[in-house]
Amino acid sequence: MTGTLISLISIVIGIISANIFGKFYEKYTFGFKGNTLIGVFGSVLLIKTFGRLGFDPWSIMNDGDFDAFRLAINFLVSALGGVLGLMLAKKIYLKLNK
Repeated sequence: MTGTLISLISIVIGIISANIFGKFYEKYTFGFKGNTLIGVFGSVLLIKTFGRLGFDPWSIMNDGDFDAFRLAINFLVSALGGVLGLMLAKKIYLKLNK
């Protein structure tokens, strides 16, 4: 796997997690398009922030040596980013529309 492929898979995981979370918890949903957008940005934001600790895609590949533990952490943080992004966006939406 390359770093770019890992990044794309992380974004897709963020999209899927945001849409699944929105499906099960209807009070946090923005519809399919909204959840997808929020999943992308939430995933990227949290991965970029958490990647500074050494869990970015290029640290996972580390000169051709594959680290599965870092990959699993990266995917978990990506899914968490999609969910947290959706929750934060809904809170902001509700605060602005009072």
